[in-house]
Amino acid sequence: MSFHSILKTGSAVAVSCSIAIAAVLSGCASTEKESKESSLQKISMSSWQYNADDDVYYQIGLSYAATPADAAYENLGIFIPGAYFNGTENGDGTYTVTVNKKNTVDGFSAKNAPFVMPIQTPGYSALEAPAAYTHDVKQYTDAGFIFVYAGARGRDHGAPAGVTDFKAAIRYVRYNKGILPGNTERYFTYGMSGGGAHSALIGATGDAPEYEPYLQAIGAVMTESDAIMGSMDWCPITNLNVADAAYEWELGTARSGLDAETKAISDGLSKEFAHYINSLNLKDENGNTLSLTQSADGLYHSGSYYDYLKSVIENSLNNFLSDTVFPYNANEQKAALGQNMMTPAGWQPRGQMGRAPSAEDMDGVARGTSQKTGNVDLSKTHNTVQEYIKALNAHEEWVLYDEKTNTARITSVEAFMKNVKQLQKNVGAFDDLNKTQAENTLFGFGNGTGAHFDSIMAKVLKDMGSNRASSYSSDIAKKDAQGSSMETRINMYNPMYYLSPAYSGYKTAKVAKYWRIHAGIFQGDTAISTELAYSLALKQYGSEVKSVDFTEVWGLYHNEAERKGTSTGNFINWVKECL
Repeated sequence: MSFHSILKTGSAVAVSCSIAIAAVLSGCASTEKESKESSLQKISMSSWQYNADDDVYYQIGLSYAATPADAAYENLGIFIPGAYFNGTENGDGTYTVTVNKKNTVDGFSAKNAPFVMPIQTPGYSALEAPAAYTHDVKQYTDAGFIFVYAGARGRDHGAPAGVTDFKAAIRYVRYNKGILPGNTERYFTYGMSGGGAHSALIGATGDAPEYEPYLQAIGAVMTESDAIMGSMDWCPITNLNVADAAYEWELGTARSGLDAETKAISDGLSKEFAHYINSLNLKDENGNTLSLTQSADGLYHSGSYYDYLKSVIENSLNNFLSDTVFPYNANEQKAALGQNMMTPAGWQPRGQMGRAPSAEDMDGVARGTSQKTGNVDLSKTHNTVQEYIKALNAHEEWVLYDEKTNTARITSVEAFMKNVKQLQKNVGAFDDLNKTQAENTLFGFGNGTGAHFDSIMAKVLKDMGSNRASSYSSDIAKKDAQGSSMETRINMYNPMYYLSPAYSGYKTAKVAKYWRIHAGIFQGDTAISTELAYSLALKQYGSEVKSVDFTEVWGLYHNEAERKGTSTGNFINWVKECL
């Protein structure tokens, strides 16, 4: 499907109507739903375990799905500050508890404590639920938070399995709101890379009708909401419907040595990205429409959207110049920032059948340790800002530095991409020609085998007369076990479908009020436009969205990018600020 046909497809309306009709007319369906809900046991208040060192009560192995597709993943652990309970030993290592409504922890109490949930699914991998207590939860419980760690199916199960499971977990926690301490309306998720994408989707798709059949299939609680209050997304790999095109429009300018066919695909994707951007009617902070116009190279590297992206890059560099004390060593600064996966020790993301994490699972977790990138080498210690600017300009003068104001400008987006951006994916960065990317598996059909999904790539190949086009069109025409088309599944994994008026899914879901979207601007895992587009859509969404903290961090790659401080500490402080 081309970018034109994504507009006002009406698929959300169709799903909504079918669900509404079923709810009204089918007493049998209602009875079956109630039966599934009643078979889910609520959390027992006489089965808590207690870690005295950390003063944390916890339970693990709590099933959040009555008819799970994979029970090994579809369960969760919950960790609660000891101050929120009065506990009595049962004599067998467990405790019976009652809620203590008077005690406080860092300003929170059993009445208003927020819930936080990690979405650590790099490469959209499956996430195992905790099998034991870990002391790493203490940093959250000491802040007064209630920590929920849910397992979830991964890409081998096919989209939308991962988001569906996390939604079911949120609903299960709310199912227990009458007995648990805390305010379940105050629910925050966080994640990085594929986890950042899932966190963004959870934030954008609250109670979205498209997910209802999938939630019903696993016996999720259907009487509770899965909408959240806040979403923290580091380097989100999302907007997959246009990710290939965005990558070529930005990083394609840094490619060299392409054969004629591959160059034609790259150029075709770049042009389609421009048409897509122009269809969105995105606006800047002053209400000006952002669009792309044809440039001398024919690839639409001009226009107000291009200028806005250039300003984002310049702001990132100037923030770096403002933040940094010279002498400066990039690797030392990264270590000082305390970049980490915020995943409790031992809870590593894994693929199916318990295998060790693959490179795709980790999806950049261990990447970006070298400061040799693009055409420049930033690995040494730079004694002055002038030395650093000189290193950036080693092959061409593209950074223009003003010593009086300690600020810089760049000559073009293309120069940035060529000199410092990490170009690490081939043409077809997400839906590659051989169906070997993690995203191909994600949009497979639950058997671990990849499928093509990018309708823009399909259009480009068809327009070229390529014999590869049929492979794309064939996969895109298939439906999954729930009868959903590839278009529907792509929409379900695209925040823009729910955030942009260019789509029929606009305002059909409950969108999170608070957003924090951070990325390392040097990464080559996705285009800057990925997180930029949905941050702009959020800013113009309306009064439902209260704040959007969008930051591109200079010098950092595919990690939990922060200008200062640690990712964990900054996330905790952000949740407090939101509340």
